[in-house]
Amino acid sequence: MLRRIVIAVVAAVALFAAAVAVNTLRHGSRQLDVPPAPPLAVDEKAVADKLAALVRLRTVTVPEDPQANAGEFRKLHAELAARFPLVHARLQREMLGDFGLLYTWRGTDASAKPVALMAHQDVVPIAPGTESQWQQPPFGGVIQDGYVWGRGTWDDKGNLVAELEAVERLLAEGFQPRQTVYIVSGADEELGGMRGAAQAVALLKQRGVRLDFVIDEGLVLTEGLVPGIGAPTALIGVAEKGYITVQLTARAAPGHGSMPPPAGTSAIAKLSAALQRLDQDQFTPRLQGVARELFETLAPEMGGAQRVVLSNLWLFRPLVEAQLAKVPSTSAMLRTTTALTMLSAGNKFNVVPGQAQATLDFRILPGDTRETVLQHVRDRVGPGVDVKSIGDSTDPTPITSTQTASYRTLERTLRSLFPGTLVAPALYVAGSDSQHFVPIADSIYRFSPVRAKAEDLPRLHGTNERISTANLAELVRFYHLLLRNLNAPQP
Repeated sequence: MLRRIVIAVVAAVALFAAAVAVNTLRHGSRQLDVPPAPPLAVDEKAVADKLAALVRLRTVTVPEDPQANAGEFRKLHAELAARFPLVHARLQREMLGDFGLLYTWRGTDASAKPVALMAHQDVVPIAPGTESQWQQPPFGGVIQDGYVWGRGTWDDKGNLVAELEAVERLLAEGFQPRQTVYIVSGADEELGGMRGAAQAVALLKQRGVRLDFVIDEGLVLTEGLVPGIGAPTALIGVAEKGYITVQLTARAAPGHGSMPPPAGTSAIAKLSAALQRLDQDQFTPRLQGVARELFETLAPEMGGAQRVVLSNLWLFRPLVEAQLAKVPSTSAMLRTTTALTMLSAGNKFNVVPGQAQATLDFRILPGDTRETVLQHVRDRVGPGVDVKSIGDSTDPTPITSTQTASYRTLERTLRSLFPGTLVAPALYVAGSDSQHFVPIADSIYRFSPVRAKAEDLPRLHGTNERISTANLAELVRFYHLLLRNLNAPQP
């Protein structure tokens, strides 16, 4: 009897292992097999000079003053007109508010849905006290050691220059797009885009325009950032997290520090307990939607145990979720995140304050909403703590399908221009102007082929922002080939 049980157990384990192995092998590569793109000569120095000129313009947006640095934005517009003469001679240019730009390049087929390329003009300020930490002046537009240095080189003037340079080249080559191409360049993306991108959407909607797709800043061409993947990986942002800022206010009777209230009843104590509960009881990580498609796309490109585990999420999903949730960058892909960001209470060392206040930043995963976040907070703060949303907020964007002609065109462009590069969908956990285009676009992609390693990530909105002149030329080739591929027959 015991022998039969042992045999049955061994047989069951063998069958189980065989099923896992077969399922692993059944998941073959999802990467398109395309020939390399023909070479395109780009004058790196000339393009770098154009970007450097824009970096020298301090197009910093100020929340309280829409006209702040107005002269710098007008100089930028004049610089664009001088450096991209064919674009400004042959494309229609319209203003969006005071400083936003909308270029229209008419296509030959009026029935074809247009596309939109996006890149914003504004930049974030330099953090006070960090100026001396820059290797080159942040607004110097210095070209040195193969890089253009300065604020905006990556976010997002590099893309603006590359898009316009690609169109300038195509115009000189006599190219005419089949689909109308819009170039949208807002001047307040860092403040939410209401005066730029939102106005572009309102204008296009009024004209009855429905876009095939939009491509904007977002994720990048990563190198060594995806565990288990040695090849460069182009992560295409097919959805964007929402966000909401929540303010908590606890109130209690004020008093003198010499006669404190009972433990746990002061405003600070009540608020502290609420914050501790919210910090410890976070949203549950969920490997679903975009995150699941990302790992299922990359699993066949991995080796060993990682390939086995990620090819069999029906079995290993809880294990994978637990591991990914331990790392902030991957945890953000799996859940609505809770960040405790601001705290204030009291104004004198010996006075028990009657009010304590905290601010929390939530980035909302597709599947959750602003209302589910507020309910999550209310359920955990306890009595005596008020909850309210402050400032702007938005729900997550819809998820763009990867089973579309536009996604295949984007994938084909990347695979041919960067041979050996893997392409996979991913969730963009920050924000972009493209979110405004949800009502009028079939697909939205948040991606530019900026090459980024782990050590480069702090440069974004940080110190020593830069882009290599070689990579800048690759951006030009990318937009040039993408627009040409839109005219090519689908395979």
